[in-house]
Amino acid sequence: MNYEITPQEVRELQARNEELLVLDVREFWERQTASITPSEHIPMAEIPARVQELDPEQHVVVYCHHGVRSLSVTDWLRKQGFEKVRSMAGGIDKWSMEIDPKVARY
Repeated sequence: MNYEITPQEVRELQARNEELLVLDVREFWERQTASITPSEHIPMAEIPARVQELDPEQHVVVYCHHGVRSLSVTDWLRKQGFEKVRSMAGGIDKWSMEIDPKVARY
């Protein structure tokens, strides 16, 4: 499985009601500014301490602002045995531009 997924692919999975956890790894203030609904929030720095909150069998899409932090988290989770995790390429910024213009850009 590829490490990245496009915002369009995420939207298609959501439209098909696929079992999918969208995981926001940005800081709290960023989430207050803009977020994708529905999504869970675990800041990047807290992932190692909170990894037990995630199901290694679940399909997880990780996002951040532009896709750098989420790719790092995806890589780390893959090394922990999470085979179904992918990073959303371009992050919430690309989501706002291509999927939902109501999501604030910052």
